[in-house]
Amino acid sequence: MKRAIVCVTNDLVTDQRVHKTCCALVRSGFTVTEVGRKLPSSMPLQRDYGTKRMKLCFKKGFLFYAEYNIRLFLFLLFHHADLIFANDLDTLAAAWTAKRIKKCDLIYDSHEYYTQTPELINRKFVQKFWTRIEKNIFPKITDVITVNESIAAIYHKKYGNPVHVVRNIPPERKITNPLTRDQLHIATDKNMILMQGAGINIQRGAEEAVEAMKYVENAVLYIIGGGDVFPLLPALVEQHQIQNKVVILPKQTPEVLRNYTLLADLGLSVDKDTNLNYRYSLPNKLFDYIHSQVPIIASHLPEIERIITEYKIGDFIPDHNPVHIAQVINNALSNKKRYQSWKDNLQKAADQLNWPEEEKVLLTIFEKYA
Repeated sequence: MKRAIVCVTNDLVTDQRVHKTCCALVRSGFTVTEVGRKLPSSMPLQRDYGTKRMKLCFKKGFLFYAEYNIRLFLFLLFHHADLIFANDLDTLAAAWTAKRIKKCDLIYDSHEYYTQTPELINRKFVQKFWTRIEKNIFPKITDVITVNESIAAIYHKKYGNPVHVVRNIPPERKITNPLTRDQLHIATDKNMILMQGAGINIQRGAEEAVEAMKYVENAVLYIIGGGDVFPLLPALVEQHQIQNKVVILPKQTPEVLRNYTLLADLGLSVDKDTNLNYRYSLPNKLFDYIHSQVPIIASHLPEIERIITEYKIGDFIPDHNPVHIAQVINNALSNKKRYQSWKDNLQKAADQLNWPEEEKVLLTIFEKYA
């Protein structure tokens, strides 16, 4: 059997996209090892394929990326691989260098428009550094994958490569005995609003969503996940004295998170249009909401708007004024007829936006390398 090494900079636990990639590689006949990092807060990991989580000295910044890429390169150099699968630009330098030395195959999956993330657009030197890596390597890669048509079109225009699209649609996860609100300590007499995600960062609307809860009636907002905005949220909740209306929980395993999502009345996806990466985002949580039959309140971003409008499964905030966000939420929950229509349409959306169809793109690509 051919061997594939899949590279990513996170701790593997909550990255559904990379896990689905590994499973598709296994189905294509590869022996798979997934490589990431291990943090003090990392949860236990169980996979049906090999994993390697490296403990690093540095947690963020230039020294982290330098250490990770050196460690990753050495791992790739001294472990047999017929195929290296690099996820995002922060693994690409090590993966490409190892590919050149080992003369093996390489596939690249860009989960976002990396060089236009808010972490880079205001740091021009750092942005130029990553852009140079992308510019030097991207055009030489035969098979590139990304998350939606908008980003694929940008990359194709920029570098000339054909780019495959594989959207972040979750696999079907049947829960035999889903947990109840009582078991998860969720109020049974209030609506549950959910914002979930491993990358809930500044400019993704979490702060405004929290403040909006001052004006939302008979509901509790659950924010579940992680990101650079999380340390700021408890103080914001206290500042606005809405401790009884906002619950903040850390990252959960996909199985536990699924139980929360199934119980939600509304799901929020309210990124701001402050950079090209957010503008063209199509996040995992959108499809998680759809497959959990949760109507969606979102900001006007083209890829998200296209799906919500096509299937008629939610509404949009006009801007990020907390009062206006609250008005949209209150209207969504009070208009029972419209809300039920969204619920009915969600089943159709879930039937059509399914992982077996999406996975066919990956399986077709992997067939060339198997």
